[in-house]
Amino acid sequence: MFEIKAQMAGTIFEVCVKEGDAVSSGQTVLILESMKMEIPIEAEADGTVAKINVAEGDFVDEEDVLVVLA
Repeated sequence: MFEIKAQMAGTIFEVCVKEGDAVSSGQTVLILESMKMEIPIEAEADGTVAKINVAEGDFVDEEDVLVVLA
């Protein structure tokens, strides 16, 4: 299991994947909005999306687990 964590506090602007999707390293899985900027959050490893812990509009803190890859 590999966890994708928030690098900073912000609001989830867009979820780009669904549970069960295969993702590649470097692929954008979410877009985080912080300080009026849209920041793509990318997978750091290849895998399958096992769990999405957030929804669009959710506020997250730094180091919150956003997505879990299997």
